[in-house]
Amino acid sequence: MGHLDHAAYGWLTPVLSYAMACIGAALGLRCTVRALDATGRSRRNWLLTAASAIGTGIWTMHFVAMLGFGVTGTDIRYDVPLTLLSLVVAMAVVGVGVFAVGYGRDRVRSLLAGGLTTGVGVASMHYLGMAALRLHGQVRYDPLLVVLSVVIAVVAATAALWAALNIHAPAAVALASLVMGAAVSSMHYTGMFAVRVEVSPSSAGLPGATTMQFIFPLAVGLGSYLFITAAFVALSPSARERAAYASAERLTEPDERAVDVAPPGYRPAAEPGPPERSSPACARHSGPVHGPADPHRRHDART
Repeated sequence: MGHLDHAAYGWLTPVLSYAMACIGAALGLRCTVRALDATGRSRRNWLLTAASAIGTGIWTMHFVAMLGFGVTGTDIRYDVPLTLLSLVVAMAVVGVGVFAVGYGRDRVRSLLAGGLTTGVGVASMHYLGMAALRLHGQVRYDPLLVVLSVVIAVVAATAALWAALNIHAPAAVALASLVMGAAVSSMHYTGMFAVRVEVSPSSAGLPGATTMQFIFPLAVGLGSYLFITAAFVALSPSARERAAYASAERLTEPDERAVDVAPPGYRPAAEPGPPERSSPACARHSGPVHGPADPHRRHDART
């Protein structure tokens, strides 16, 4: 039986792989939160981004960790089509779970179905990636540790989706992503401890690509995708922020539709004109203005 070497790069690969898992989880949870606040095509696009982020983060975590994996007595190669298939499976199955949560009416049932589907997808990706290994020997697994790794994956996925449904604060999402990253890493290393390799020494060449020829460039490319997408999500406003901005715009802008309409029968008051000039005769009269002439007053005046 060959000796498994998990320390080819020391502490670097576990730390870097954990960081990839956390970034993918944080981005996926944030996109799921955005999707739950959106409708129509926008919700679908956010859920697709969440599925690609979580799937990419898990896949990158797995194969960055595999950079530190080796077996004494044999070289290791990777079957390229099968490795790519593991990436597609990760995104597709995680997408099924995320869409179940995003469009499900019964939250509890959707959460359980989504967590189970996503967890099985994570485990399927892991063991498909292990099936892509090409070495001189035979790979066997401890069944109990395999089952334990699948249980960890399902619990981690369910907890992450629960966080997406119930936690909207960015700080809480960040904390949930750290927990999910730790759970995904635990699932990976539990699955790796289940591996037993029986080496059959041979000088024949192995088919497939080496780690540096295929896995490393692909992991770097997918890690760059995660960082770019994370920056896009961080800079794009949420549905609540857009609604608040639109409300503020409506409050500050005048309503052009408002028209000053007078009620029926309304007549505007006449504007005061310029003051009338008095005639010279009126100007000489300084006494009070009387009404109709009084005949008795005229009689008194003649006498």
